[in-house]
Amino acid sequence: MGQTAASASLGVTTPVDDVAAGGRSPAAAVSGPLWRDRKDRPVYAAEIWPNQSMSRPIYRLVLGVAGVGLAIPLAPLLGTLLFWGLFPFIALAFWGLWYAFRRNGRNLQISEQVWIWRDEMRVERREPSGRILRWQADPMKVRITIHADAHIESYLTLGGGGREIELGAFLAPEERLTLATEIEAGLTDALRR
Repeated sequence: MGQTAASASLGVTTPVDDVAAGGRSPAAAVSGPLWRDRKDRPVYAAEIWPNQSMSRPIYRLVLGVAGVGLAIPLAPLLGTLLFWGLFPFIALAFWGLWYAFRRNGRNLQISEQVWIWRDEMRVERREPSGRILRWQADPMKVRITIHADAHIESYLTLGGGGREIELGAFLAPEERLTLATEIEAGLTDALRR
């Protein structure tokens, strides 16, 4: 379990060697005084992101079909006063669909990366605004908690390093449980080394 970097939402896996040696390594991001570069291979690495069920061409197709579908009732009314009475509402409906798709696409730019070494665990969250949030802790002191909340099923948090963070909020409840199991196995593997 601790041998892959995984997208919990898509089931895509990449060997840890590829994560540590190429692409987005944990040290490739902005470094700070507490976030030093690491060249050694992590015991566990995972990158998670929201499910992206609609590609750009399908997004355009759906908007085109919706635009045509909303324009059909207006066609026979062209040149009448009733056309101008209905047009703002139909335009508002189309704008609402466009805005919802655009906002959803922006939210899909969130990603979280988790790395576990023998002496350190790191989590890095990249938000749509470009802001990067980081957390690190000693693997021996990390607490994995699955909260039973009435509003959010299987709410996953990691505690340690003086803070508690939420992980995988955009995942389905069963994906959060799988992620928690994988992280726990990665922590166990790191502590054995």
